[in-house]
Amino acid sequence: MDKQKKKTSHFPFRLNIMFFCVFILFSILILRLGFIQIVHGENFRKDLERKENISVSNPVPRGRLFDRHFRVIVDNVPKNAITFTNQGFSQKEMLKTAERLATLIEKRTDKVTELDKRHFWILKNPALADKKITKQERQLYAAKKLTDRDLYRLKLERISNAELKNFSQKDLEVLAIYKEFTNSYKFIPQIVKNENVTDQELAIISENLHSLPGVDTTTDWDRSYPFNSTLRSVLGNVTKAEEGLPAEQLQYYLARDYHRNDRVGKSQLEWQYEEILRGHKAKIKNFTDKTGNVIETQPIFDGKNGKDLVLTIDMDLQKAVDQILEEELWAMKRRPGTYLSDRAYVVLMDPYSGDILAMSGKKLVRNQKTGRLEIQDDALGTFTTTYSVGSTVKGATILAGYQTGAISPGTIFNDAGIKIKDTPIKKSYMYLGNLNDVTALKKSSNVYMFHTAIRIGKGHYEYDKPLNFTNKMAFETVRNSFASFGLGTRTGIDLPNEQTGFKGYSRLPGYLLDLVIGQYDTYSAMQLAQYVSTIANGGYRMQPHVVKEIRSPAKDKEKLGMVLQEVSPTVLNTIDVKKEWLDRVKVGFRKVMQEPGGTAYKYFKGARYAPAGKTGTAEAFYDGPLRYQYGKEPPPVMNLSLVSYAPSANPEVAMAVLVPWAYQGKKDHKANLKIGRRVLDTYFQMKQGPL
Repeated sequence: MDKQKKKTSHFPFRLNIMFFCVFILFSILILRLGFIQIVHGENFRKDLERKENISVSNPVPRGRLFDRHFRVIVDNVPKNAITFTNQGFSQKEMLKTAERLATLIEKRTDKVTELDKRHFWILKNPALADKKITKQERQLYAAKKLTDRDLYRLKLERISNAELKNFSQKDLEVLAIYKEFTNSYKFIPQIVKNENVTDQELAIISENLHSLPGVDTTTDWDRSYPFNSTLRSVLGNVTKAEEGLPAEQLQYYLARDYHRNDRVGKSQLEWQYEEILRGHKAKIKNFTDKTGNVIETQPIFDGKNGKDLVLTIDMDLQKAVDQILEEELWAMKRRPGTYLSDRAYVVLMDPYSGDILAMSGKKLVRNQKTGRLEIQDDALGTFTTTYSVGSTVKGATILAGYQTGAISPGTIFNDAGIKIKDTPIKKSYMYLGNLNDVTALKKSSNVYMFHTAIRIGKGHYEYDKPLNFTNKMAFETVRNSFASFGLGTRTGIDLPNEQTGFKGYSRLPGYLLDLVIGQYDTYSAMQLAQYVSTIANGGYRMQPHVVKEIRSPAKDKEKLGMVLQEVSPTVLNTIDVKKEWLDRVKVGFRKVMQEPGGTAYKYFKGARYAPAGKTGTAEAFYDGPLRYQYGKEPPPVMNLSLVSYAPSANPEVAMAVLVPWAYQGKKDHKANLKIGRRVLDTYFQMKQGPL
């Protein structure tokens, strides 16, 4: 019994010890929770409430462009910039910041519109704006017959010009800054000012960033062109900071991780190679609370410059050809009958690789202010404009005749003019006697080509009788053959907006005769260069290209990065002709330029680089910028062209010259031959030294 009592008395003691220990542990836990709640509670709350956002930070330079000898064609120039990043600020907060910023910098106001001023007046004068709404209009609003938008529109309309004139210059600067703020997107920096930002402005803003929420300073980039206007129309442009993404391609770019205010290539090379040239902006991770305030920022990507492009263009050669075209255009304008002549084009191409060595176009444009003619770059026109080119296509005509069996090497025709019933006689520039295929090329016989076309069409010709074809596919046959050389089809050049040319729609037999002498369909200078290259290299239609290499951006601006991709020569097709047929055409082309009696011999005799080629003159209708001065019937004009390659035995360069609307009337000149001789002389002089 005593033992039982003793045992029972120990139980409460042990229980008390256990309760005491539990009490101590709970006390420690409560103290710890209290400590965490008091000391770290705010941080834990922010961690619990924060949201994660990915933003693009400061711009990085686009890729540079180099010529084939690694000279910089397009570069980047750094410039100071002031940005604003909207972190969810209210209108009042942004206005307050804009007012502070306006006291520190000068901001241009030339882009502030009257509508901007009206919106700004309402923002600055809300009470006065409310007084512009009548009692009756408020009753209509209460009856839901007018909306908030209706009332706001009425306020805008009722602001007087006198009230708008009360804005001071500083008010307008605040408005211009505020307008940039409101154009921004959340967490995406918006350029507020990047032109003529002084070091003093940069310094004072940096000192006052604590009172300018969202404002920052950074480095922006502009494109620079060391060769000035040379090749400018082909290099293209980049959108400005205020433009952002082009509206017509907005969804395309947004789907590729662009932001709405990003600058992108908007034309030609800059547009075509946007994905290569664009840099990748620095990315940062923003942590915000539930109200949208940024509570932490972490960098996740430092950004990367765009890749560089090495072009096939030789800029020294390009500049020299540009100079030749300018001089010859001015010389043309001093001759009679050249009122409508205003442009000329030259393309130089490696016939084996498709490398474009030079693509020059020059255009005379009248300055609206001074009334004087000025030269503009129109290299773009070498592949975006097309013209009737005349006899330069006759090499393709002869080969089409061989292919179809209409003629064979050595076939002879008499050069007497062809007369189809109820049409004017069609003839060569003079009677040339009996001609074979080679001599027909040398002397540029139209009649020889007419007879070839008649045979392709399986027609029967009699003087002053109707001409009909049994081969209803004659036009398709000739055009398909021409297209295999690049005439009347896209050359495949790595630039946008290439034009294929106009194809005449009439199927009357007489028009086929015009087609085979280059006076029906139209072609570009680039197509002519591809065509003559195909003959020069033995029958391979090479794709012309202006980009030679893609390189990684170099850390040292004075050096080049490693080659990421090299553009290899691309054969688009081979022409279906025998070697001996092609050789016959090459002989004819050689005789054109190297043998007395050839249509280009007078201008190319003595050329040590042994050129071959074909001249062209086409009677065409003027459709240039002055066409509306002539009503429905613009005057006939003469287009001049020339295709050539050299040396004739082992070609290393192919050339096309095109001079649209060169003259009117019979006062002819040979600008195509003058330009062609000077260009080829220049090419070989630069390569081999003085001739």
